Amino acid sequence: MDGIVRGGRDVAVPQGHRSRLTWLFAAVWLFYLGENLSALLAAGGWARDVGLAALAGFATLYVTVVASLRHERRTAVVWSVLVGLLVLTVVQVPGAGFHALTCLVYVGAVAVAVLPLVQAVPFAVALVVLAEGLAWLVPGWEDNGYGLAVLLGSAATFGLRLAGERQGRLRVAQAELAVMAVQNERARIAADLHDILGHSLTVVTVKAELAQRLLDVDVERARKELRDLEVLARDALSDVRATALGMRGISLPGEIAAAREALAAAHVVADLPGAADEVPSRHRELFAWTIREAVTNVVRHSRAGRCEVRLTPGSVEIVDDGPGGASPAADGQGLAGLRDRARSAGATLSVGRRADGPGFRVRVEVAG
Repeated sequence: MDGIVRGGRDVAVPQGHRSRLTWLFAAVWLFYLGENLSALLAAGGWARDVGLAALAGFATLYVTVVASLRHERRTAVVWSVLVGLLVLTVVQVPGAGFHALTCLVYVGAVAVAVLPLVQAVPFAVALVVLAEGLAWLVPGWEDNGYGLAVLLGSAATFGLRLAGERQGRLRVAQAELAVMAVQNERARIAADLHDILGHSLTVVTVKAELAQRLLDVDVERARKELRDLEVLARDALSDVRATALGMRGISLPGEIAAAREALAAAHVVADLPGAADEVPSRHRELFAWTIREAVTNVVRHSRAGRCEVRLTPGSVEIVDDGPGGASPAADGQGLAGLRDRARSAGATLSVGRRADGPGFRVRVEVAG
């Protein structure tokens, strides 16, 4: 089955139907052999009979070549077919005379359509010279523009060949783009799942440890932490499902609220902005992902006592005061994914130790 685009939809075309269309396309051009047929019918004796048989064989072989050998890449087979067409052309000459030169148009078209161009072009030029030369050199023959007809037929076939090759390359490029789109979408979903689960599971781990410590001290507080664990687990599951379906969104106010809860669970003093109204909407998603990833790293790695989120219309910065057993950049995929998001948005991500004191700093700044 092959497909065509009709009205923005892919419509399947049965191979048998396509083959019939190819045969019909080839057969239509046989109309121009009517000149040969008229000349042969006007002839007499064996020349007429042999010429008519040769004309029928020529037409049959031509249609078969166009319909079946369009993708033939064995040069020896193609040349044998061309030689056969030329022989059938010569056999028509005793009865049709110079009218048999019409067949050279078909031979040239077949050569340009099937042969490698380095062979087809010289062959077509030789046919043009042959058609013009015979019309002038053979006594009684007339020049009815057969050389020009061979030239125009070969040029038209060359144009069709180029169009077909370009269409083939376009189909290949479209297939490659489709594969790349699938790969990019898989990478995006993987990055989103990493960010979502990394944040959620970090908070779940901290709250579970807190609930375990509170069991012998404050049972009610431990129960509250366990209820929060259930809510977090349900939210994480919902986020994973929505991300897999490509429907998940992320909001800057929501991430600020989630950061406050995560830092509180880790006993980190949080200094967070009260609102995000001044941030342009086109930057909010990137800033939200930045806060999520940075706060997750603070909770996981920093051993900080304080974390501050500094938010401006063109930047977001998260700093902590922890000694940090390891740089957050060494954690790998989370910040790598954030760097890709920043690059896609035309922003700059910088990660490293603070210059004004102990701790780490994660900053995303949008150009302009």
